Amino acid sequence: MHGVIAELVDRFERGGLTRRQLIEGLAAIVATAGSATAASAQTPGLQATGINHTSVLVSDMARSLEWYGRVFGFKILSEDKEHKIARLGINKVLVSLRVEPPAGQIDHFAIGVENFNKEAVTKELQGMGLTPAENIEYGFYVRDPDGAPVQITGL
Repeated sequence: MHGVIAELVDRFERGGLTRRQLIEGLAAIVATAGSATAASAQTPGLQATGINHTSVLVSDMARSLEWYGRVFGFKILSEDKEHKIARLGINKVLVSLRVEPPAGQIDHFAIGVENFNKEAVTKELQGMGLTPAENIEYGFYVRDPDGAPVQITGL
């Protein structure tokens, strides 16, 4: 718990949190402290299993599809044509391509967690003083201390 409090204070001092967000985070820690067991204090609430995928912004979908197919043998596993997104891999999605500037940027990465349940994960993240959000660009995500979007998903 000390590490979580130190992280909140550090983020506040670096301008990453408002005073209100700091107080809300500290209040959430106090509210949940009484219900935490020794086992849960030693084990992180979210058990990461690895990187689920990385999202890359591209300028030319056809060119990028050809390149990832030729170089890595990736095929389209799913698409969201309305939002210009293609998800590539062999047996599972490893790279998500999205047509949007600035091309060549890593848009976000997704970490897969065991037993993913959005409602439970939301509560867990809020208990850590984080504010999960969801949108078409990053899916269900939180921002790391430097503001990078980290999507959280199932396996």
